Amino acid sequence: IDIVIHPSDIELEFKRSGGAGGQHVNTTDSCVRIYHKASGIVTESQMERNQHRNRELAMKALRAKLYERELQAIIKETTTARKIQIGTAARSEKVRTYNFAQDRITDHRAHLTVHDVQSFLRGEDDFDHFSNMLQQWYNLQSLTEILNKYET
Repeated sequence: IDIVIHPSDIELEFKRSGGAGGQHVNTTDSCVRIYHKASGIVTESQMERNQHRNRELAMKALRAKLYERELQAIIKETTTARKIQIGTAARSEKVRTYNFAQDRITDHRAHLTVHDVQSFLRGEDDFDHFSNMLQQWYNLQSLTEILNKYET
């Protein structure tokens, strides 16, 4: 994840530091506060006696917060997409039916049906055909998902 912070997106505020550091921190504006307009995130640093160093530290903290926010958004998007793919596991979303009475196997995702269950379970010709068709279906679904992602 690449985080780019434009100077026009931030407001800098300088003020006097508080706490330890002696008279120097009480007389110079060494504390730096950065407000990121787009996200509303505010970071502040008064760890160092030097304003420039505090500015670097505050920018580093801002970058870290923006990175974390972006990472969480990506994780949420991925989790949502995965939940949609997995479904609720209800009976209406079953993946495959093995019907021994009618001597057939049906994959409900790819709309494939194979007859002769015994030869399929032994891994004969029908199994290879079924496996190849499922792989083609999966590749098509993956490509469709990628294209949909870039269309929006």
